[in-house]
Amino acid sequence: MRRGDFIAAAGSAVTLNSLSLSLATEVAMRVVRSALLAACLIGVTGAAQTAELKVMADAPVGPALSKVSDLYRQETNTQVDLVLAPSPIVKQKIEAGEAADMVIVQPDFVDELAKAGKVRAGARPIIGRVGIGLGTRSDRPAWDISTPEKLKQGLLRVDTLSFNKVQSGNYFATVLERLGIAKILEPKIVRTSPTGIFEPILKGNGNDVAAGTIPLIVTNPGIRYLGPLPGDLQGYLTYTAVPLTSTQQREAVEAFISFLASSKAKESLAANGVN
Repeated sequence: MRRGDFIAAAGSAVTLNSLSLSLATEVAMRVVRSALLAACLIGVTGAAQTAELKVMADAPVGPALSKVSDLYRQETNTQVDLVLAPSPIVKQKIEAGEAADMVIVQPDFVDELAKAGKVRAGARPIIGRVGIGLGTRSDRPAWDISTPEKLKQGLLRVDTLSFNKVQSGNYFATVLERLGIAKILEPKIVRTSPTGIFEPILKGNGNDVAAGTIPLIVTNPGIRYLGPLPGDLQGYLTYTAVPLTSTQQREAVEAFISFLASSKAKESLAANGVN
């Protein structure tokens, strides 16, 4: 081989080797970039995973809390799992050791849980209060209960009067006493579980009425809301929210409690019977 041909061949080999090295380097860089991108995506996905809070709450505020929890999830990607029961049952479950992150019940139950070391001491913001109202089947006409006398006359015409066996129902029983019609209505009264007040109404075909907490009435699609108890006959259940001592998500709980006190949450609560 002539010297010039050898040099040319050697130059070509060097060029080919350089191209191969460049191509290998580019492939390696692409692999590195893909790996970094995958790592970033994994990090973002992990950060975006839904956080979860378990909240035990009194049943009457359940419908309104469900709406607020949906708003909170949309804003923070935090899933709020509600466990609903009457306040005495919620207290019993917590005392028996059921795990949760926070509780929303009436202040006297919070006091008892604090004495038992189940909830943390400190500020106890009032989330809202729930009044008592009346409802009938959605196919029945509405009637005026805006004054004690109109309420009394309307109740005297009912075929069935349903209310629960716990605090709100016990209060309504005192309203009937104050109106002087408790004995007259006794044969028409059906006492139920807290969430069972609508069953006798929906199964009936007469002038059937349920008395209960307003959120339960206004959020039931088969029930026509007649209105709240008028004037000083009205009674309220007040609710506060506190973290449980066992929670491992104290900051997340505090953030949700702060949201419940916000104007956006208050507006949603009020629209669903909690003010």
